[in-house]
Amino acid sequence: MAGALGPGVVVLDIGKTNAKLTLIDDQQHIRAELRTPNTVRRDGPYPHHDTERLWQWMLTGLRTMATQAHIRAVVPVTHGATAALVDDRGLVLPVLDYEHVPGDATDEARYDTRRPGFAESGSPRLPAGLNLGRQIDWLQARFPAEFARARHLLTYPQYWAWRLCGVAASEVTSLGCHTDLWRPAEQRFSSLVEHQGWLPLFPPLREAWSRLGRLRPELAADTGLPADCEIVCGIHDSNASLLRHLLTLQQSGPCTVLSTGTWVIAAALGSATRPLVEAQDMLANCDVFGNAVPCMRFMGGREFGALAGERPASFSLADLQRLVAQQTLALPCFAETGGPFAGQTGRVVGPAPASPAEQAALATLYITLVTDHCLHALGASGRVIVEGAFTANPWLGPLLAGLADGREVIVSDDSSGTTCGAGLLAGWGMSPPGGGAAVVALNMPGLRAYRDAWRSRADAR
Repeated sequence: MAGALGPGVVVLDIGKTNAKLTLIDDQQHIRAELRTPNTVRRDGPYPHHDTERLWQWMLTGLRTMATQAHIRAVVPVTHGATAALVDDRGLVLPVLDYEHVPGDATDEARYDTRRPGFAESGSPRLPAGLNLGRQIDWLQARFPAEFARARHLLTYPQYWAWRLCGVAASEVTSLGCHTDLWRPAEQRFSSLVEHQGWLPLFPPLREAWSRLGRLRPELAADTGLPADCEIVCGIHDSNASLLRHLLTLQQSGPCTVLSTGTWVIAAALGSATRPLVEAQDMLANCDVFGNAVPCMRFMGGREFGALAGERPASFSLADLQRLVAQQTLALPCFAETGGPFAGQTGRVVGPAPASPAEQAALATLYITLVTDHCLHALGASGRVIVEGAFTANPWLGPLLAGLADGREVIVSDDSSGTTCGAGLLAGWGMSPPGGGAAVVALNMPGLRAYRDAWRSRADAR
């Protein structure tokens, strides 16, 4: 039976809000996809990811996909700022949720004396546990016995790879995303890791596209996957969105990639012209080759939901025009997890949205304006490429193009933003597929004046 099936690759994509299991063929076409919420458990010693539920869900999905293709590889892709402490048997502590504030003011003050400076790490000081080093420091102080049992500290994609194949690895895109653990300019661990004695916990560095090993035999028997199915090291999710554009940068020129989902991350490839400013949540993320990429981000998916509601309504051009004409402004910010306007409390000024459609339209205008602010602050040039969840919003691309001073805005055909990049890791060396189309700018009367009014009000707060 298996010999009659076409080849395939499975992408395990664990985002902050949802997890997906996607089966793709050799042409990068999606053949099957399963989704589940990425829930946070509130029991136990602290809020933590429900890794066992995700594991059982993944195994169930693999059993199904094993009947649909001859799966030659599994590629883990996950959100950042997350790691697992493991011994040979499994987790020694639950995987901490980065939205939890680890410890109290004393813990925070202790960590601030230990963390490396922005010039060394490229990591701004972020709230809660968004600096992974702060999580590790707190876990070591709060749970010393369990911490001492750990053999490995695995960043999140590599934790899943380890569970699947038994090979422990470290990887630069997860180490180099606002963790305080990495020196991007020198491509080595930071002074924090050295001073705290954590270096022995990190397994050897491997490239994101490395084949770490074959699927554990007992998992192959359980799921029906081939015994020769290989496990790829894996990658941080926004870097997966970046990958195909990074690989074609020399041919296509500078661009800014917008990885969208729970977070909106603007990554300037060959195009940033201004120094990074820590206070504006600018950062240097590391690409798959270890090179620093100037980035700026905000929790756009979370903020969109706060403004539009759980089930955003469809809206029309007329809804946008009314909000612009009456100067209804959503001023930042609507999430408590950083961004260029961190510390401000979001509010709506001007006439309130009169319908669910106008709420969704206002949310879209807000995301457009914060994104435009990030592009301007980075000094980004060249094309703007929208990847991920917001590709499903038909108005975001045209609105961005209407403010982009003639720059081309392209909306990707990869609605996950990560599937294509993960496929490229599994088939390393293959030519990146094209994908996406330039949008027509929405040159709506009053849009630029609306943007200017928003900037003035947002910057003055």
